[in-house]
Amino acid sequence: MGGHGWRIHGMSVEGYRHRRDGLPCQDACAHAEEGPLAVLAVADGAGSRPRSDEGSRLAVELAAEHFVRRAGEAVHSAPGKAVHDLLADAYREITMAFLETTGAAAGDFATTLTVVVLTRDWLGHLTVGDGFVVLRAGVEDGEPQFHLLPQAADASEYSNETVFLTSPDAARWVRTDCVSDPGIDGVLLSTDGLAQAALSRSGTGAPTPNPSFADAVFRSLDGAGPVSDAAHDNLAALLRSDRLTALNADDKTLLRAVRRTARS
Repeated sequence: MGGHGWRIHGMSVEGYRHRRDGLPCQDACAHAEEGPLAVLAVADGAGSRPRSDEGSRLAVELAAEHFVRRAGEAVHSAPGKAVHDLLADAYREITMAFLETTGAAAGDFATTLTVVVLTRDWLGHLTVGDGFVVLRAGVEDGEPQFHLLPQAADASEYSNETVFLTSPDAARWVRTDCVSDPGIDGVLLSTDGLAQAALSRSGTGAPTPNPSFADAVFRSLDGAGPVSDAAHDNLAALLRSDRLTALNADDKTLLRAVRRTARS
């Protein structure tokens, strides 16, 4: 494949609490590719809702399907308003399909959703809830630079209450972004179970990427060829490690993409 494709790999693993109690993983991730276009999605089902594991899986499947179709129609759009419009349109389609599928019990399937659309010329980002996205772009003094995309606002400044796809008024809290930077060569999506490991708090209190974590996660995918069994097993071992469990006992999801070079 030429210089425009992406090597994509990720997984969701159940957190310590769910393993201990024999409960299913309530996180999910999915991706889809069509030509030079790739869509990545992660979701975190609400721990308090009885069918949120099904909700997170449904959300990422719908996202992969609808965002690929919508972005395929607009793949040659200039970065900017057209990208925000396609993200908003795809989000509306996903919400309608989600509510049609789950019906009156939609609240039982509550889940967050974070999506990234990758094209040759721009990156589109949509998020509802507390997922996050880290980009690798550029090098300074020989060190790769990592950037955290803006996160969706909390529903209330007085609470940490997460907004879900099924929340009334969710559309008010959806965040869309468009980034045009040919230097982006790595993208990492995650749910909040990895926030303590992947993000650091700066002096101002604003979260920033943890460079050592991001570097390790991207670098293990940088080699040529398909993702090896060892890379898959290593990511699973990392996500289930005592070190990460000590930081957060929640389910964990990591979906990453690195740009293929001409040699890979």
